[in-house]
Amino acid sequence: MKTKTVSEHTREQTGILATLEKRVLIWLAERLPEWVTSDQLTLLGLLAMLMAGLSYWAAQWDERALFLVVVALGINWFGDSLDGTLARVRNKQRPRYGYYVDHVIDIVGALFLIGGLATSGYMTPLVGLGLLVGYMMVSAEIFLATYSLGVFRLSFGPIGGTELRILLSIGTLYLLYKPVVQLGSLGAFRLFDVAGVCATVGLAGVLTFSAIRNTRTLYQAEPLS
Repeated sequence: MKTKTVSEHTREQTGILATLEKRVLIWLAERLPEWVTSDQLTLLGLLAMLMAGLSYWAAQWDERALFLVVVALGINWFGDSLDGTLARVRNKQRPRYGYYVDHVIDIVGALFLIGGLATSGYMTPLVGLGLLVGYMMVSAEIFLATYSLGVFRLSFGPIGGTELRILLSIGTLYLLYKPVVQLGSLGAFRLFDVAGVCATVGLAGVLTFSAIRNTRTLYQAEPLS
């Protein structure tokens, strides 16, 4: 099996909104002014994640900051999702540069977002740490699979980055109504502690499934002589 380079890998997107999102992004990219560049959009996406993290942190004193989180997630979608599309529409692609910078920024952005959430009072810091570790491990597996198999998976089943932003926005707004939930006889828990634990378990499941699937694929592709 010939390993594909980063410039040859196949992008796999199976999210519920993937088809509609692609059309919207192309429509936006074709109408952006020439002075807007992919690098500017990438930086905008990172700054939006910093804004989201700081807004979570500020919400411990003023819950109205949660509205800023939702705004920041929308800005992040615009910058993070549109940068690559703009490069492809204008035929100004830099595959290795774009792949590297985009995903380094994704990792830093996740640190900003989850760090802010873990210090907001809406999530226990230990749960936030577990969620961050789970995200980093799944990210590492995705990057290794992209190099080894030549397939870059942008989603798992019906859930991708856009769907996650929407779910997080809904959950964030729900905090204004009910930040604590009752789990039967187990007692009352912070809503985002419950969500964070479920997300971490889900990430562990994704990591396990992907590692087994990709290991089997590579084992079959490179049999012992």
